[in-house]
Amino acid sequence: MLTSITDGILCCLTGKAASLVMPVESSEPADTFEFVEVKPGRVLRVRHIIPERQSSVVTEEDQVKEPEQEKGSGSNSSSSVHCKRKITVYRNGQLVIENLGDVLHSQILQCQDGDLEPYSTVEVELADYKEVPTSPEPKPTPPLPTVGDQKPAAPPRRRHRKPKRILMIDSEREISSCKGTHSDVALFFVHGVGGSLDIWGSQLDFFSRLGYEVIAPDLAGHGVSKAPHITAAYTFYALAEDMRAIFKKYARKRNILVGHSYGVSFCTFLAHEYPDQVHKVVMINGGGPTALEPNLCSIFQLPSCVLHCLSPCLAWSFLKAGFARQGAKEKQLLKQGNAFNVNPFVLRAMMSGQYWPEGDEVYHAELTVPILLVHGMYDKFVPMDEDQRMAEILLFAFLKVIEEGSHMVMMECPDTVNTLLHEFFLWEPDMSKKDTAKTDPDKTVTVNGVVVQTPKPNKPMDK
Repeated sequence: MLTSITDGILCCLTGKAASLVMPVESSEPADTFEFVEVKPGRVLRVRHIIPERQSSVVTEEDQVKEPEQEKGSGSNSSSSVHCKRKITVYRNGQLVIENLGDVLHSQILQCQDGDLEPYSTVEVELADYKEVPTSPEPKPTPPLPTVGDQKPAAPPRRRHRKPKRILMIDSEREISSCKGTHSDVALFFVHGVGGSLDIWGSQLDFFSRLGYEVIAPDLAGHGVSKAPHITAAYTFYALAEDMRAIFKKYARKRNILVGHSYGVSFCTFLAHEYPDQVHKVVMINGGGPTALEPNLCSIFQLPSCVLHCLSPCLAWSFLKAGFARQGAKEKQLLKQGNAFNVNPFVLRAMMSGQYWPEGDEVYHAELTVPILLVHGMYDKFVPMDEDQRMAEILLFAFLKVIEEGSHMVMMECPDTVNTLLHEFFLWEPDMSKKDTAKTDPDKTVTVNGVVVQTPKPNKPMDK
């Protein structure tokens, strides 16, 4: 800690940023790592594991033909789901979502099939917006007293609200089981602020052994990716374009995105930009469907040299808030995962650059891809109600709560997370229940001070 304080004082006196802290040496074979230049002078480290069955070069034509051959042989059957949604946004902030196509409500556990509902409506309105309900037989209003010949004032008319904008979504989505033996499937793992691709070590090893092709990049300034000394290099849009370049380079016919914390936003961005290529999405402790905006009162707004002095305290705080327990095992996991081991300048720029006004509830409501939400019960960074709100807004959303996990749940409970993800990859909806689906009576719940009305809201999955 004394060394950190000394370096921070020298940083303030000289005006130079503290030297970059290099990651812990990895024991993984060097041939699984690649360095990709996403832009001139902007290089990212990527761990890319190709199963032996795909060791030969696969052309684009082969990627298109292989799914067709597998489908014809019956090894890769898929279910077609009609995604039709009407999203109405009013000027007072009210959001009304009408699901006019097939709606999936299920608990993804032990590969159970999902129940289909033909229609449902989700109405979200601001907490301070109140409307007096009208009864079927309103009581007559007593006449107002008159003064002289003056007529009583007419009751005010209810003003007809005009929507600010209306969005229509009408598409057919193919949802199929994605196995490691399918050569057209690729898994992308995206970490969050202060992490690196090493936090996915258990997941990358597990799924690569099952035959999946896995891709995990280091964000700019993280791991051993290049760290430009310019704040603009760490804005959401700059990092999102990096992930776009990585996705376009490694994408197959069917791609599954797995994001953690801030990395969930980049997965959402890619799923919105490439709806035909993104097959499924997993969001681990990603938070609610709200637009990103940096917190100007955060400790990360302090100068980089001050953050460098406070780095031991910040690392200890991250360990305490990111893990359900703070024992020797968790400290070793933090060291092995190379988490929160970044340059203070990068950390400050990352937190200040989290500005994404487009990523609001409407943006998330437009997604038609099936999404699995994973939440650690003891997460102190992301409250439970944020993931619950996300499950309400999304079209195909399934929420799983891991009781013994926290923010770094994929490191704390790797077996549980790996099993859960694998079941989701293999899941496909049972369309035989489409004709017999019934709609339950309307229910009303309140989430985070917001009234949500829906026939059958998604519920957290049992452990």
